[in-house]
Order: sequence, then C-alpha cells, then structure tokens
Amino acid sequence: MALLALFAFGVSLLTLFSGFGLGTLLMPAFALFLPIQVAVASTAIVHAANNLFKVGLLAGDVRRDVLLRFGLPAVAASFIGALVLTSLSGQQVLYSWTFMAREAHVTPVKLTMGILILGFALFELVPALRDLRSPPRFLPLGGLLSGFFGGLSGHQGALRAAFLAPLGLTPQAFAATQAVLALLVDGARLLVYGGSFVLLHGSAARDQIPWPLVVVTTVSAFAGAFFGKRLLPKVSMQGIHLVVGSLLVVVGLALASGVA
Repeated sequence: MALLALFAFGVSLLTLFSGFGLGTLLMPAFALFLPIQVAVASTAIVHAANNLFKVGLLAGDVRRDVLLRFGLPAVAASFIGALVLTSLSGQQVLYSWTFMAREAHVTPVKLTMGILILGFALFELVPALRDLRSPPRFLPLGGLLSGFFGGLSGHQGALRAAFLAPLGLTPQAFAATQAVLALLVDGARLLVYGGSFVLLHGSAARDQIPWPLVVVTTVSAFAGAFFGKRLLPKVSMQGIHLVVGSLLVVVGLALASGVA
C-alpha cells in the first residue's frame, strides 16, 4: 500500500502538467493486486476524486466555452467506450505463457489496453505527434474521440491536448479545463462501471473495491496535485513528456503481454 501511495503521489504531480497519465499508469499498479475489472473501477474512482481536487485548486481558470463544445460530446462518447470495456472484460484468456516463473495471461481487455497505451505513449515521445494540432472548429469531434477512449481505457488526455492546444490557453487555464473535462468523462464511465458491477456481483459489488487502498492512493494523488500546482509556472515540459512517455511504454508492454 505504501508503494502504491508513493507512486500515486509522483504520477499525480507529473500528470498535472501533461494533462493525462494518472489513470493510465495507476491502473496497472492496481492490476498487480486486483482483477483487471476491479483495477479499472478503483482507478476511475481515484482519477475522478483527483480531478475534482484539481478543479478546486484551479476552478477560476476554467474555460466554460470549451466545456460546452468539447465536454458534451466527450461525455456522450464516454458512455459508449465504457460499454465496450465491459463487454471485453467478460471474455476468456487468449493465451498464457510463463514469465520469470510467473504465469502471464493475455486477455482481450489487457491486450486492448496495452495496445492503446503504447499508441498514446507516442504522443509523449514523438515530437511530431506531440505537436499535433487540430483547428478549433473540430472541438466537438475531439470531444467524441477523447470521450470514447476515456470511457474505454482512461486515455483521453493526449487527444484532448491536441484539440485544446491551438486555443492558446494559459498553463493554468489548460490544466483547469483539462481537469473539468476529465472529471465529466470519469463521472460518466463510473456510472457504466458501477452498473456493470451491480449486474455481475449483485449486492456484493461494493465489496469488490478495496476502499482502504483507494482512499490512501486518492489522498496521495491530492498531495501530488497540490505540490504540482506550485511548480506549474516553472516546469520544463520536455522532461515531463519523456518521463510520462517512458512509463507508458513500460505499462503498455506489461499489459499487452499479460505480465501486469
């Protein structure tokens, strides 16, 4: 639990700058100890709570016009993405193999998430993709794409950044608006995840979530966001991109191969 708390602190601090990565990096850490469906749901709770905290820190800098044009399509699409995830999570193991005396199982949901993570890691590591920009008129399309992948696997920040960056937002407005948009998508997908858990596990659904672990990692993420805000005007984005992108590659490979 202590290692997960420390990890949540560091990742939350990093991802305040990049706009994404907390859920992406924290979910595999949960998956080392929990079933993948429980890991995804637990991570979504921490992610939503952390975004709510960031909104509280940066609320005065939110761009409301962006929330309407980007956020409404994102919420609608996130329901679809979350439904796709729940359909994948019930499928059987594709294949198994042995890694360092440990049996690794590759499932459709792990393979899908691993491939997505590797794809989105390129947005951090490849300058041409990182600098990809879309004209402001395509904000609703960006919301649809970002929301769908956010509901499916939590990957919403890279696409969201590509559509928000051309708007010329200040770092504070960018971070604040990203946090609200992520919170909206998290709320939508948590509704779907919660409904799926109730259908699968009945009244015992809430017992599947490791609440003490969720609380500890949430508080640690709060601390990371709090200290990250103080560093926001001074941070060098190049180093952040490299660290987050490298971690995403490791996580993507581990999930796709069934190791995580």
